[in-house]
Amino acid sequence: MKANYNTFIKSIIALSLISAASSGAWAANVPQGTELATKQELVRNNGSEPASLDPHKVESDVEFNLISDFFDGLVAVRRDGSIEPRLAEKWEEKGSTVWTFHLRPGIKWSNGQPITAEDVVWSWQRLVDPKTASPYASYLGNMHLQNAAEIAQGTKTADTLGIKALDDSTLQITLTQPTAAFLAMLAHPSLVPVDKTLLEKFGEKWTQPGNFVGSGAYKPVQWVVNEKIVAERNAQYWDNKHTVINKVTYLPIGSETADINRYKAGEIDIVYSLPQTLFASLKKSMPDQVHVTPKLATYYFEFNTTKAPFNDARVRRALNMALDKDIIADKVLGQGQIPAWVISQKKIGGVELKSPDYASWSHEKRVEEAKHLLEAAGYNAAHPLSFNLLYNTSENHKRIAIAVSSMWSKNLGVVARLQNQEWKTMLDTMHSGNFDMVRYAWIADYDDASTFLNNFRTGDSENTSQYTNARFDEALKNAAKADNVEARGKFYQQAENQLAQDVPAIPVYHYVLAQLVKPFVGGYAPGNLGFYYTKDMYIKKH
Repeated sequence: MKANYNTFIKSIIALSLISAASSGAWAANVPQGTELATKQELVRNNGSEPASLDPHKVESDVEFNLISDFFDGLVAVRRDGSIEPRLAEKWEEKGSTVWTFHLRPGIKWSNGQPITAEDVVWSWQRLVDPKTASPYASYLGNMHLQNAAEIAQGTKTADTLGIKALDDSTLQITLTQPTAAFLAMLAHPSLVPVDKTLLEKFGEKWTQPGNFVGSGAYKPVQWVVNEKIVAERNAQYWDNKHTVINKVTYLPIGSETADINRYKAGEIDIVYSLPQTLFASLKKSMPDQVHVTPKLATYYFEFNTTKAPFNDARVRRALNMALDKDIIADKVLGQGQIPAWVISQKKIGGVELKSPDYASWSHEKRVEEAKHLLEAAGYNAAHPLSFNLLYNTSENHKRIAIAVSSMWSKNLGVVARLQNQEWKTMLDTMHSGNFDMVRYAWIADYDDASTFLNNFRTGDSENTSQYTNARFDEALKNAAKADNVEARGKFYQQAENQLAQDVPAIPVYHYVLAQLVKPFVGGYAPGNLGFYYTKDMYIKKH
């Protein structure tokens, strides 16, 4: 059904306000009659050592899992998609471009000091300031916050950002145009406030447990690098009365097998991910503990488009066509993943996107076309294509890398040399541009195709492929200005069509979240972005 753009935005506002009035905070909701354990402690594997706990220095779920427990934002998105007040108690808008947010009375940092509107202003200015070098520096510009893009590009100063404190508890945010996804985008972990006083006092060491000050349900009290991070309840948290778990330990275990073994030994309550090799047996032996849920995320192999041989779109498209993604999704993975031919999602934000024509070809026809493309680019048996394929240390990523390199070798005679690095190192490598092809994935920041597509926009801070195409950029600009969902979908399709021709990254599959969770853990319920929060959970007597 077509909807006027302003009507669409106002309906979102109305829904969020109705929801805010009719339901309590998104927190631990213990069913009546549930007997709780005396010891309310949780151990969850987080997959890797975090690059940082600074919300402005990070870019992945490894860090955002922690930041979402240690900080609160102005709002959150409930599992049904409605908007929930968090640090902001209420808000109103004018013309869908000027938004006024009123902070909750009495909200405090974990050290007992008040959280003010000026803290939010300073934090957002820090996020977009080029001196911060945040991976999410482009985020507020993508939200169309006034002057955000210019500040991130260094042509305006941070103090011109379209956000100001009207008083200690009132914020005014100005957009350059209506943005349908604005409230949902506002929930992103990069937009949580940080304590200016703390950063000025401790510099880069402000995230250490002895120095740390946050606004969330938990605060870190111990950080042993490559071993664990331990957090305890924040007694100053505004919704502490609805928190149940008193202590949470996050482990950085990269080995899925070690993760499962420690789970079976009773040392872990929630694993980070399930190894494909064990999935079927685990479903059979402990079906009530295996949880598989949909997730708005895409796994892909990203090219360095500025470096030969991948500065040639024919080479990139050939490698995309030569993969049998059905085998990868169904045989290598086999947990319900969906083969991917678009970078975003087939269905997202009310839009349905079509795969490129060659996705419907037979695998044999795609391979033949891939051979022609490589030959046209100068590669053949006498002069085979060879490159380095980088992935972060993980059994699952290694299995997929072996599978795709074997397919390229068999189908095209291509030599892909496998390399692996630890997560933090790989991120540095990507941002320095010192790679040929790298395994990556993107989890949606909000329910709209732009969260995926913006990563390939010219100049975006997350555009590590360094891809640039004026037609693609124009399609995204037009989508942002579109006055209804149908029109937005048309421009997103144009953007995806361009990516299907240029292939700055090879989409491999769309995710599901597959985890083992102990039966005594209550309140575990991931949203479609894959996040689940310790403050929502509780431990049942067992």
